[in-house]
Amino acid sequence: MNHFATLHDGSKLLQLPNAWDAGSARLFESLGATAIATTSAGVAWAQGYADNDHLPVDNAIAVAANIARVLTVPLSVDFENGYSSDPEQVARNVLRLIDAGVAGINLEDGNDAPSLLAAKISAIKALAAQSGKDIFINTRTDVYLRNLAPEGERVAEVLKRAALYQQAGANGLFVPGICKVEEIKAVVAGAGLPVNVMDWPGVPPVEELHQLGVARFSAGSGISQALWAVAADMAKGFLATGNAGPLIATAMPYGDLQALFVKEG
Repeated sequence: MNHFATLHDGSKLLQLPNAWDAGSARLFESLGATAIATTSAGVAWAQGYADNDHLPVDNAIAVAANIARVLTVPLSVDFENGYSSDPEQVARNVLRLIDAGVAGINLEDGNDAPSLLAAKISAIKALAAQSGKDIFINTRTDVYLRNLAPEGERVAEVLKRAALYQQAGANGLFVPGICKVEEIKAVVAGAGLPVNVMDWPGVPPVEELHQLGVARFSAGSGISQALWAVAADMAKGFLATGNAGPLIATAMPYGDLQALFVKEG
């Protein structure tokens, strides 16, 4: 985990294009990503499940292991709520990720009580330590995404939760949906943890995010959603006319794709 943790030191904004399978992860690594994160939504859809804890945990771990297999940079897995309400079970699930070569996870509170996420964090850290291992836990709070506090009170609620999660052993704080400069500045100043924000309408440009002290910037599910739209348009054209349309002219060449996965020697 140590190398992955150093990528959050603030010297440079850690930009994470979120992958959904081994192929997309390897592609993003080849383009210069210093670490890869997954999108739970993209992973779930690619496996034929809805997002929001519908993906069976064995599937989630298998996808993560397959992604880790093709990467040389650190991998952080969006692990939703840990796929259990039992902190000890969540810890066992995460230990399987560690054993698969995963360097970090996102773990979210959603509509659950913050105390439950704190208990999960503590259980993960304790079990990992017993095994002589560790993992970077980026705690995601959905205060903004789910409107869990009234406008004007969200920063205070985020910081209240951040203190609880930090005490439990969290390594980072993810606040998807936060966009306003003053609110980002306040969270960065008060969180006591490296702060992660997500690409979102109205979010400041990356240069400004870095100046504000944000440590990590995620693409979320946006890339996978865009590609689903492209695939849908091309398939519609093919089914209607037998022609996949003008987008086929921009397709990545077969040889370039093949080269991502052919190992020399």
